[in-house]
Amino acid sequence: GTIAEKADARTGKSVPAVSGEELVKAVPGLAKVANIGVLNFMNIDSSQMTPGIWLKLSKKVNEIIKRPDIAGVVVTHGTDTMAEGAYFLELTVHSDKPVVFTGAMKDASDPCPDGPANILNAVIQASSKEALGWGVTVTLNNYVNGARDVRKTQTTNVQTFESGEKGYLGYVYDGKVRRFNDRIRKIKFPLPSKLPPVVFFSTYAGDRGDFIRYAVDKGAKGLVIDALGAGNVNAETCDAILYALSKNIPVVISTRVYYGSVVPAYGDHGGGGMLEKKGAILAGDLMGTKARLLLMLALAEVGNNPEKLKSYFE
Repeated sequence: GTIAEKADARTGKSVPAVSGEELVKAVPGLAKVANIGVLNFMNIDSSQMTPGIWLKLSKKVNEIIKRPDIAGVVVTHGTDTMAEGAYFLELTVHSDKPVVFTGAMKDASDPCPDGPANILNAVIQASSKEALGWGVTVTLNNYVNGARDVRKTQTTNVQTFESGEKGYLGYVYDGKVRRFNDRIRKIKFPLPSKLPPVVFFSTYAGDRGDFIRYAVDKGAKGLVIDALGAGNVNAETCDAILYALSKNIPVVISTRVYYGSVVPAYGDHGGGGMLEKKGAILAGDLMGTKARLLLMLALAEVGNNPEKLKSYFE
């Protein structure tokens, strides 16, 4: 991602250019904090990330973090999909040791790159006993966010990752971790050999549900629909969801609203209450793109078992 990119001399656009070793060397005083081993897992823009890549990354992190000489792991990752990548590892890394995702909003060519300070704070956190039990976090601009609730909220500003109503877990400053909160929910899955195809859609005014039907007919094993308000869709989209349910395809209803939960408040055609009654699963306050990852892992673990699938979202 951006943290490992520089401006191309010809185009002026950011491109992957920096190795892990170079990132470490660019951080003054880092060697005083911890002994660091570097693994160049891959170097791509995070817009090109896939759940399959995160599956391989999780396997590698699980392998490394169980070593007794390892205090924690720092993952440098592009910010575009960092919140999702961190949540995938939150669901699949089996350790109380810190796993800290960090990155940058400004590349290494910028006059004031934020990457070095973010790496320093991430290493401080990963080697701190104050961070034990937090699971996987997203830590940039000094703030520590839990992987489940964090989202990117600003396209260019260094203060982009926030946890909304849930609040930050802590703050890293002056070489120390200040702990504000603990994470509440802990769900863990074994790493599957492969992930089932789950499709995500965000609905909109005038949606006809055509793409939902198309995904079902093309072999989707699950659907996540980012609905309106507290979990509502229009009549045509509702009919498409009922079509998916009739084909025994699990459908999870999330909301495109930033904060709050999906609730069965409305019972008319397309209301959250009606959809739940017909067999759809309500995602609660879990954002849709993360609900997709949870549904993938749940399907890989328990198969198409409605009650067990629903329990993961409760």
